[in-house]
Amino acid sequence: GQAVGPGASRADPGQAVGPGITARFLRVTKIHGLHHMGSRWQSRPRCLLWGLAFLLSLSLLGTWSSNRVRYLLSCPVHSRVRMAWAARLRFPAVTLCNNNPVRFLQLTKPDLYSAGQWLGLAAENRSLLPGLLEGLPDAQRHWLSRLANYSRFLPPRRSERTMHSLFHRLGHQIEDMLLACRFRGEPCGPQHFTPVYTRYGKCYTFNADPRSPRVTRQGGMGNGLELMLDIQQEEYLPIWRETNETSFEAGIRVQIHSQDEPPYIHQLGFGVSPGFQTFVSCQEQRLTYLPQPWGNCRASVPGEQILPGYEGYSIAACRLQCEKEAVVSSCQCRMAPMPGNESICSPNVYIECADRTLDAAVEDSQERCSCPTPCNLTRYGKEISMVRIPNKGSARYLARKYHRNETYIRENFLVLDIFFEALNYEAIEQKKAYELAGLLGDIGGQMGLFIGASILTILEILDYIYEVSGSAGSSQACVGRGRGGGESHRPWAPVSRPPLPDGSARRWVQAPPGPVGLGLAGRSAGPAPQTRWVLPCLRP
Repeated sequence: GQAVGPGASRADPGQAVGPGITARFLRVTKIHGLHHMGSRWQSRPRCLLWGLAFLLSLSLLGTWSSNRVRYLLSCPVHSRVRMAWAARLRFPAVTLCNNNPVRFLQLTKPDLYSAGQWLGLAAENRSLLPGLLEGLPDAQRHWLSRLANYSRFLPPRRSERTMHSLFHRLGHQIEDMLLACRFRGEPCGPQHFTPVYTRYGKCYTFNADPRSPRVTRQGGMGNGLELMLDIQQEEYLPIWRETNETSFEAGIRVQIHSQDEPPYIHQLGFGVSPGFQTFVSCQEQRLTYLPQPWGNCRASVPGEQILPGYEGYSIAACRLQCEKEAVVSSCQCRMAPMPGNESICSPNVYIECADRTLDAAVEDSQERCSCPTPCNLTRYGKEISMVRIPNKGSARYLARKYHRNETYIRENFLVLDIFFEALNYEAIEQKKAYELAGLLGDIGGQMGLFIGASILTILEILDYIYEVSGSAGSSQACVGRGRGGGESHRPWAPVSRPPLPDGSARRWVQAPPGPVGLGLAGRSAGPAPQTRWVLPCLRP
């Protein structure tokens, strides 16, 4: 063939760089398919078939890889449940409330004057409701009639003080209700109970201090809290009309909860009836949730205090705070069970504003209050069973011991036994179902399956891109020098290769006069025949 002259070599030297490096890359790469596309021994149809197969595999790789990326971005989670054993467990806080918030026989004239309508005993003009006296025993009828006579009565100046003292003084006292108490077989008493105010009035919490909680080292009955209580039904308010404070039940309300959260007993508590011994078998559950974007939990901030006396965040504290804000915003005061420094609403404000606002806040709690689940939560699963007490043999003994008749004991006495089933706890953890390491592993497996590639193959591609860009820049610089300096600066020279194994001569290719990193061996100067490329699929 006719050799390419110097002018032709200088005219477009960049064309000799890119295809040459590409041909070499296709011959030596480990990517499946490209090796056959770059082989000089393949015919054009076979090259095209291999090219189609490679493109199909590449499209499948892209489809599956994009699916994995979308799955990662969806932030999937899964739950892991395991049972763990412990040498000892922290005993939960136990909150007790009598279903009757105010003791009827302990009412005073100021109490009846200020809160009679709120308690459902008096009308708006503070006179007793018609028919109320007829339903009472004679002694209580005469006592209440004298109490409702305000002819020489001076009303209290600060009704909110009367309202606060009403719950404090008229609530059932733990000293009167608690007949017997044992924890892990050791005696306990009223001094081990902390007063707390809820919608049931004055309640009491055992083991309330989170700084020094009681622990148990053995499961089963006799290793927890045992209580005998008197609910004092003779002190219950007479029901003549329904109010927000009306209670038709007799017994106590119990909530078992962590020391780190306040009691929310009106929604989370369970009832215990008189005349029964109730067994509550508990199991501690430690729940761990993930924050956004995997979940919607709220982490406790160190030093954060949602409610006074309770460190950290909890759903109960959030709801109580939200309810208080709603009442304070509408009524400019707080209800007595709500913690805070704001002034306490008077009984009239309870009737006219606070009770109605609280009911609306509870109904619209999903819209008004955003109380997500805490990221770390401790709760207690319960199994409850009961037997009737007293039996015929013990009724007389209890009547003699507590100076009560047998009927009173059956209607007012109850026994509560709370214990751990075993010294283990259930850990429920929310885990990330798919992370970056899983994505890389999946994409690596897809690359190996479809195109036989790996991380090192990606490095080969990057090295190829670097060589092409570097050689193209070098060629442009050489072209500039050739045009300015004439023939003596010509950067390209024809070279020849050794004969092929079958004895035929190799095609001539263009190459720089010295080694420039193109991977072409056996360069030698000689005549410049017509230049042709070694890649059959790329030749014209």
